[in-house]
Amino acid sequence: MTKPSKDAQKPSLISVVKSILAAGIGVQSDKNRTRDFEQGNPLTFIIGGIVFTLVFIATIATIVGFVLSN
Repeated sequence: MTKPSKDAQKPSLISVVKSILAAGIGVQSDKNRTRDFEQGNPLTFIIGGIVFTLVFIATIATIVGFVLSN
């Protein structure tokens, strides 16, 4: 991989969220993955991935708790 130039634009918040969601469910395209690795800050994606995982687990636990309580 080549280093990004100083002119390379950082991904927007929406772009980061879309990339995290796509990667989380396994449909991230190779083009977007390459863009993320070249232009994005790894810490942003790590923190976003952790937050996504925690929210996903909490959502599943809530749904299961709701279904089992009925």
